[in-house]
Amino acid sequence: MSKIPQPQELFKNIDFSTEHSFRKEFEYCEFISCIFPDLSNLIFRDCIFRNCNFSNLKTHQSILQNCLYKDCKLLGVNFSGAKDFAFEIHFDNCNLDYSSFDKKKLNKSSFKNSKIHGANFTQADLSKCTVSNCDFYEALFSGTNLSGLDLSTSVNFTIDPELNKIKKAKFALRSLPGLLQRYEIQVEN
Repeated sequence: MSKIPQPQELFKNIDFSTEHSFRKEFEYCEFISCIFPDLSNLIFRDCIFRNCNFSNLKTHQSILQNCLYKDCKLLGVNFSGAKDFAFEIHFDNCNLDYSSFDKKKLNKSSFKNSKIHGANFTQADLSKCTVSNCDFYEALFSGTNLSGLDLSTSVNFTIDPELNKIKKAKFALRSLPGLLQRYEIQVEN
């Protein structure tokens, strides 16, 4: 994770669905307990979001560069609409259920201690991503680059080795059934 500089501006308890701001760019900002319905066409650089609600957020043409989400709710967010240039996001203790990272390059991004049920990682590149202690129940991996990814501390994923790149990826022995599901092989302890 890139080091996020000390925030220079604080936004707290703001509902951006009712607060109409003409501001389009946020840099070195911290947002605490805010609600965001739409980030379309907005720019966020080196920002921290704590305990914010982004459920069903729109990200069309947004720029997200080195942003940290801590204890946030991001249900059903489609990050695929965000611009690819310098895209870097970090999640710690977040709920990312049903979010989509379809075709995103997540090279410098990180997922830690997060619930990621039913998320879509189709054709995403997680090869240089950091992942630890995440729950990927029913997450979709298809055409996904997981090369070199360490999933040894994460659980509940089903990854088809024939449909994804997994060269040099790390898995815990307990996750073996999630890699062999396609073959209907039963693994017992």
